Amino acid sequence: MKTAMISPRDAYGAALKRLGATHDNIVVLDADLSESTRTAKFRADFPHRFFNAGVAEQNMMGIAAGLAATGKIVFASTFAVFAAGRTYDQIRQGIARSNLNVRIVASHGGITVGEDGPSHQMTEDLALMRALPNMMVLVPADAVETEKMIEKSLEIQGPVYIRTSREKFPVIFDENHRFNPGKGTLLKDGAHLSIIAAGLMVSSALSAADMLAEHGIQASVVNMSSIKPIDRDLIVQCAEHTGRILTVEEHSVIGGLGSAVAEVVSEEFPVPVRRIGVTDQFCFSAPASALLEHFGLTAKHIYDFVRRWMD
Repeated sequence: MKTAMISPRDAYGAALKRLGATHDNIVVLDADLSESTRTAKFRADFPHRFFNAGVAEQNMMGIAAGLAATGKIVFASTFAVFAAGRTYDQIRQGIARSNLNVRIVASHGGITVGEDGPSHQMTEDLALMRALPNMMVLVPADAVETEKMIEKSLEIQGPVYIRTSREKFPVIFDENHRFNPGKGTLLKDGAHLSIIAAGLMVSSALSAADMLAEHGIQASVVNMSSIKPIDRDLIVQCAEHTGRILTVEEHSVIGGLGSAVAEVVSEEFPVPVRRIGVTDQFCFSAPASALLEHFGLTAKHIYDFVRRWMD
């Protein structure tokens, strides 16, 4: 049966529209990109609770802080390169320091922005947000988890950064899936190594594990959608169980998932850790599929990497 392909940004728009009907304290902000981020779905039903800040992302974060300080639950959206980069000072000073209930839902994260090029391909956002005190950092693995994550965020006290994507993801979970902040999910159990992935790379890791199994290599696969706080217990269990860990992310290998996992392993149960992601460089304009291939973010590359590592 063919796997359904749905973009996380579409799931975000659907979740906002649904939750807006039952939570009248939700306010949504956007920076002139509501069609792209899918906040336009909320705007259509609740125009009095939607505010377009225009191409003034820094001001948008200031508005978000002010609204949150009055008791509103604020969702502020734009592209990841603007949400985490252009507005960093406003997020740090106005939102994170005050521990306000702002959900920064950043669309178009990673390199799958494709032809928009290096000015829009954000591969440092998780590192930036992860370093901020009080900030929770989340990356859904598919559309189902995106909706569950948005819904769960209503219960969280403090700021949350959620990275979505323009690219369509394979749907991994069914509607019974539960998202728990600070917890990873073991999707496949294997004894030879653990592959810990986030976002789009979770489905690629699962496909790679199936390919590896055909050659006698049994890989555990973990969806680590909560980058901060991270599931230290599960990481240690993986290290103890398989003795080696591979991380895979559509992000720089500096400061993101791979760094977070390596920090835990080095402190708790040292085993070899390898990281697949964007190396220390800017990307370039090309179709998303070509960029994923170039940077080794495919199931085949993960498979080849593990085969070389295990030999």
